Amino acid sequence: MIITDEKPEHRDAVRALHTAAFPTEVEAGLVDDLRAEGDAVISLVALEGDDNNTVVGHILFSKMAAPFRALGLAPVSVAEDHRRKGIAAALIEEGIAQAVAGGWEAIFVLGDPAYYTRFGFNAEAAATFDSPYAGPYLMVLVLAERGLPTASGAVEYAPAFGRLG
Repeated sequence: MIITDEKPEHRDAVRALHTAAFPTEVEAGLVDDLRAEGDAVISLVALEGDDNNTVVGHILFSKMAAPFRALGLAPVSVAEDHRRKGIAAALIEEGIAQAVAGGWEAIFVLGDPAYYTRFGFNAEAAATFDSPYAGPYLMVLVLAERGLPTASGAVEYAPAFGRLG
């Protein structure tokens, strides 16, 4: 398996992957909207196959409005026949590494704490921030070595998330 930056030639396969992975096309449309609106920052694909050219996983990190440089992780998906092989974890870890290299201070995710805490995401640290998604499933991963410049304030995902309904 190879993890690499998404390229334009991967876009149809990424859309098909999200459409197959979720019950509706909402996530596929979200990815399209985040790209079109310039909010996509890190977009990675997992490639497998004889030629390492088959998209089997995708993850997207987008800009957030926050009192510091923050990204939102969503969506992430893996082809059904490739699940439970560590592909999502590899995508998350590479995305985190790229975010650190890019000088981002934090990553927020809305997801299952039993899964995301293994990467260092923390719901308690996110609880002090104002968000429409506040609750036990909103978590933050602090990337800045010195910590965050503030422990409170409003955090909002890119506008495309607000249109999800």
